[in-house]
Amino acid sequence: MGDAPTAVEVLAWAIASFGNDFAIATSFQKEGMAIVDMAWRIEPRVRVFTLDTLRLPSETYAMMETVRKRYAIEVEMVRPDEAEVAAMIGAHGPDLFYESVENRLLCCSVRKVRPLERKLATLHAWASGMRREQNQTRESIAKVEKTAALVKVNPLADWTAADVDRYTREFDVPLHPLYAKGYASIGCAPCTRAVKPGEHERSGRWWWETDAAKECGIHFDANGAVTRIEGE
Repeated sequence: MGDAPTAVEVLAWAIASFGNDFAIATSFQKEGMAIVDMAWRIEPRVRVFTLDTLRLPSETYAMMETVRKRYAIEVEMVRPDEAEVAAMIGAHGPDLFYESVENRLLCCSVRKVRPLERKLATLHAWASGMRREQNQTRESIAKVEKTAALVKVNPLADWTAADVDRYTREFDVPLHPLYAKGYASIGCAPCTRAVKPGEHERSGRWWWETDAAKECGIHFDANGAVTRIEGE
């Protein structure tokens, strides 16, 4: 692919190399939607999945239908284990994440990390919408990350927010409705808010925390260290 492959080249390589064993993970934010649009132009049957934590905003569920209508892609829903969720809520309450970073990471683990582990165990490669510009924990990510069992591609690693917006406008990519309400980064409903003018785009995630990285544990832990998915 060369020393500096483009986003399209990275996706084309992943699709050609892994076929149906490759899938795009997205929460339907701008980055993920740009990747879906880009990949669909390469292979209309590309697989797309999302982590349905059971606490998502209604607008996110609406985006799944938008993707189905626009791209004829049936989004694969990855949900947490019902018994694990029930046990967690029984022990800590439904809104445990507000109590401590430890509890928030437990919730993220049950609702996101573990379901993702189970999904990735069925794949050989996957794509995420991470960009180096988003925060310090992401500034050194590679476009292609390989381990013995799994390949992860970050096609937009070297893109700026302006690059994403430019692509979105050029190809008329559907936008998550919460952007119009001031959101800059979108996750679970209780853990995401709109940002104020001048605030960092990740400041709306877990805004009550001041001593932890703005990560859920899928890519990095609370200290900003890379999280290795089981099987990697």
